[in-house]
Amino acid sequence: MTRKTGILADRDIKALFEAGKLRSEGPLDVDQIQPASLDLRLGPKAFRVRASFLPGPQHLVADKLNRLALHVIDLREGAVLETGCVYIVPLMESVDLEQHISASANPKSSTGRLDIFTRVITDRAQEFDKIPAGYNGPLYLEISPRTFPVVVRQGSRLSQIRFRIGNALLSEAEVNALHAAEGLVATETPNVSGAGIALSIDLEGTGPDGLIGYRGKHHTAVVDVDRKGAHELLDFWEPIYGRGRHELILDPDEFYILVSREAVHVPPLFAAEMTPFDPLVGEFRVHYAGFFDPGFGHAGAGGKGARAVLEVRSHEVPFILEHGQIVGRLVYEHMLARPEALYGSGLGSNYQAQGLKLSKHFKG
Repeated sequence: MTRKTGILADRDIKALFEAGKLRSEGPLDVDQIQPASLDLRLGPKAFRVRASFLPGPQHLVADKLNRLALHVIDLREGAVLETGCVYIVPLMESVDLEQHISASANPKSSTGRLDIFTRVITDRAQEFDKIPAGYNGPLYLEISPRTFPVVVRQGSRLSQIRFRIGNALLSEAEVNALHAAEGLVATETPNVSGAGIALSIDLEGTGPDGLIGYRGKHHTAVVDVDRKGAHELLDFWEPIYGRGRHELILDPDEFYILVSREAVHVPPLFAAEMTPFDPLVGEFRVHYAGFFDPGFGHAGAGGKGARAVLEVRSHEVPFILEHGQIVGRLVYEHMLARPEALYGSGLGSNYQAQGLKLSKHFKG
């Protein structure tokens, strides 16, 4: 049975292309349409700009680029994007949304794990990563590598977009009922507040050495975002060991890869998104929100629960993070219909049944 409100599944995204409501400058990649989202591809050129911006309700992004662009970079053969710089890239995909369909964007999992800050911008936008219902026009991606310089090219996929009809969020009561029926996180007593279910940090560690995470190194070589397993882990990351202390002091301006204590499960008729925990409880945040597709951690799609990998930064001061501390919340949304393919089932999904895991670009 198809719902009247919810997240559009893969078949619905294909239908948008067939109806001309989604457009692309080239043929789609085979795996570009995911169970509940579409990967967005970089176009042939990037604009290095002086600063991040929103166009505002009266302006096109192109108007702002004419004023703020420092130079144009050809991406057709690949180019290096430097840390600390801001780039705007017109995307290969554009939209002509109907009045009842809106969309939101997020960095792909691998993008967040490389500490590449990305946000989608539309013409006349007053918010990042939000595409209002009825929008007709191009999409742009703001890119700012934070830790590692990266090589990107035309067709690289750093961000993803979800389409929805109406309000698809589950209420607190619905989240509690779904957890009781399906087991959303691996705990008997979930912390549910509003529409979200809490995730906490695992600082007990794994393996004989008690590995609890990784800290990004500075002044590294470049990471090619399109090459899997091509880079030596220790050239880019410093492993962090708990040594039985069950806590970690976060240094300001450092980037950490950590993992949730709970395994996560997204049933086939639902999609999830991680949102940062209330910043008033501490001087840190989970740096990138993230989409969790239907089937993530699902036993029928190759998973028996999967940990959520967390990209964490402290703010202005050092902050002690303790084992079991809440660091984010998962909000769940209804799907319009069950996807044709679930996350992890023949899609080349990189993070099904994961534990503490760096992005797909590193060996091991």
